[in-house]
Amino acid sequence: MYLNFYNLKKEPFQITPDPEFLFLSPGHKEALASIIYGIDHRKGFIAIIGEVGVGKTSVLRSYLEQADKENLKTIYIFNPNISFRGLLKTIFEELGLESVTEDPAEMLTRLYHKLIDEYKHKRNVALIIDEAQNMPVETLENMRMLSNLETSKDKLFQIVLVGQPEFEEMLNSKELRQLKQRIAIKTTISPLRKDECIAYIQHRLTKASLHGSTVFTQGALKKIISQSHGIPRIINVLCDNALITGFGYQKNSITARIAKEVIADFKGKKTSVSLKWAFVAMALFLLIGVFSIYPHGLKVLSNPGVIYKVSTQENNISHDAENTVGPQTVRVGATKMQNELLFKKESTENKKGPVPIVKSVRKGDKLMNLVNEIYGSKDKDLLKLVMQNNPGITNSDKIVIGDEIIFPAYKTSREDR
Repeated sequence: MYLNFYNLKKEPFQITPDPEFLFLSPGHKEALASIIYGIDHRKGFIAIIGEVGVGKTSVLRSYLEQADKENLKTIYIFNPNISFRGLLKTIFEELGLESVTEDPAEMLTRLYHKLIDEYKHKRNVALIIDEAQNMPVETLENMRMLSNLETSKDKLFQIVLVGQPEFEEMLNSKELRQLKQRIAIKTTISPLRKDECIAYIQHRLTKASLHGSTVFTQGALKKIISQSHGIPRIINVLCDNALITGFGYQKNSITARIAKEVIADFKGKKTSVSLKWAFVAMALFLLIGVFSIYPHGLKVLSNPGVIYKVSTQENNISHDAENTVGPQTVRVGATKMQNELLFKKESTENKKGPVPIVKSVRKGDKLMNLVNEIYGSKDKDLLKLVMQNNPGITNSDKIVIGDEIIFPAYKTSREDR
């Protein structure tokens, strides 16, 4: 909604791993180079370690975009919570092999012959496992057998393991000592330094800008960077919400005051009264324009997790089957600008403030209990919405202590009452 106002051609701070916006800090460059070198030179196991939100998946997607698809077959596992037999079945499916047996030893023999054939034709095969910390220890331990698929000179199967620091702790356990010894290349992606954070923000704005204009003041940058702790995903969330809020105030620059408000919302604190009512006044002003266009008024629906198109005729509502991520993508009839400002008004008045709210997982936490704590409801649809906004969570019963979970904007029916 703010694109034209800030002379942008696309949203610069989406949390999806878009290779077009990839920012290569020294750590990201090393990780990307490790993947390229390890696969091209058939090194076998390669490990990439990094905190939540530092850009591990972005590096992976960037590599896959530039990989030689004619001579490299990649098998991407984004849900690693599977058995070793299940992993072999997935590999068979991706390589076009018929699974005629359930015995892992026989399956490995068939896989070996397939890889030898690929090797003779100068083709390589890579298995990429994202969120490796979620893979069962038994599966990881058995994966060392895949490294035995080799010739006298080269590994036939290249395996890239990408995970959070918890994965490195797993590798240090006694059960996985044999797997650890087989890892030929290991790289850690660290959070961005202050100067890298500034360069990161400017990089994304430049990619999305029409005229290369500066949007954030030095004071705003300082506050956002301090709150982000160098995590690119948090930077994206804060900057995107700052642009929404700045647009609501019709401010050409994102100031420290706006950044402070957004950070308070991010941390789940109440927004100051003066700022809140300034935004409400802006929304009401635009609402007058909406009613001049739609004399029958708007229907503001209670579920901001789904896009709705609202007709000017009473009760004539059609649904677009598109789930959304983040408050800025909620659209309820009329123009995007008008309706997203209406949503910002509702969110600001919400007791919990305009989310996303980010919570750190503590010992004993369950995802459904956290959903109930944030939204006041143990609703399965809410649980699904949270998991959609946190791709790293593949099993609601398995969340990792210390992980930061993003709870997107959502106004429940209980809050409506």
